[in-house]
Amino acid sequence: MPKQPLSPSKPRVLLLSAYDAGSHKRWREQLVASQPAFEWHVLALPPRFFRWRIRGNALTWLQEPALREHWDLLLVTSMVDLASIRGFHPHLAGIPAVLYMHENQFAYPDSGKQHASVDPQMVNLYSAIAADHVVFNSQWNRDSFLAGADEFLNKLPDGVPEGVIRQIRDKSSVVPVPIEDYLFRERPTPHNFACPHLLWNHRWEYDKGPDRLLRLLNRLVDMGQDFRVSVVGEQFRNQPRVFDEIKLRHNSRLVHWGYMESREAYDRLLQDADVVVSTALHDFQGLSMLEAMASGCLALAPDRLAYPEYVPSAHLYTSMIDDPEQEALCAADTLMSLLEQKPDAEPPHEWRLTELKRSYRHAMYVTIGSDAVCSMSQE
Repeated sequence: MPKQPLSPSKPRVLLLSAYDAGSHKRWREQLVASQPAFEWHVLALPPRFFRWRIRGNALTWLQEPALREHWDLLLVTSMVDLASIRGFHPHLAGIPAVLYMHENQFAYPDSGKQHASVDPQMVNLYSAIAADHVVFNSQWNRDSFLAGADEFLNKLPDGVPEGVIRQIRDKSSVVPVPIEDYLFRERPTPHNFACPHLLWNHRWEYDKGPDRLLRLLNRLVDMGQDFRVSVVGEQFRNQPRVFDEIKLRHNSRLVHWGYMESREAYDRLLQDADVVVSTALHDFQGLSMLEAMASGCLALAPDRLAYPEYVPSAHLYTSMIDDPEQEALCAADTLMSLLEQKPDAEPPHEWRLTELKRSYRHAMYVTIGSDAVCSMSQE
């Protein structure tokens, strides 16, 4: 009996995550699990010492044995210094590379406390130039990166090559971080439009606008609107003092407060809440908003950042970055209108894993330049 031909080996992928924070870790674990057509090897660095991580990761990995091996594809996150990685390991310069931009250092709002340095921006820019394919998690992320990098280059005194921004744009695409399919399910109870359960589920940092949340809640009280509220999310040793004021002023309305250790309990909260709220000054995609919307929450978000890409227009309130008080009034008016209209939830189905995993697979195969791209139809 003739022997069966051996199946072709899987493309070998080296995934580098230089600042493996929660969303980065979740993304890479989900990606590896959803792409069994590839052979994966992962190197990840802990999410601490940000400026050292983003500038020094290539040095940290200088003697890493995996970087001496042959790979079919390099897949690196936005914190990775891809230009230095390829310079330190010349054989990797010819290996196709995808840069996944979770965020970009040109679009972070200034808290006034950062150490003045262009190093993080330069790492992003050099990596984008060095990559064969740059994938952004939102159109807003891509647009703000290209605009910020262009403005940065225009400030340099001389020696700036022409066409850099165009070249990056031409080799870029947008593929969001997917939302797990299990989150898309029916709510156990109808929305409460009389006394809505508001959910603010973001990192407890200044760039998520907690001061604007306080103004919104205060405005709703002044308008005589009943509500309950949960304020949850990742907390840090040093956090804005406004959280203490939120808890003091609205303690009687609180359902949940602080970080939730249990994922199961958090998922139940997503289904119990009626309206997920953002007051963010920066959010490159908004996973917490998308998860809540997938679970049946209505969304209330400012008309800025990535939110217009998936939040219905009637749920977006006017963005007024320089006037927080007026923005809070706009947010309150928009919420009151939603409560009166009683709209149905609009889950972001285009962001679910089953929809996006093919886009990831396509981006990887196209970058490799492999004929195996045809096998995508086998799913």
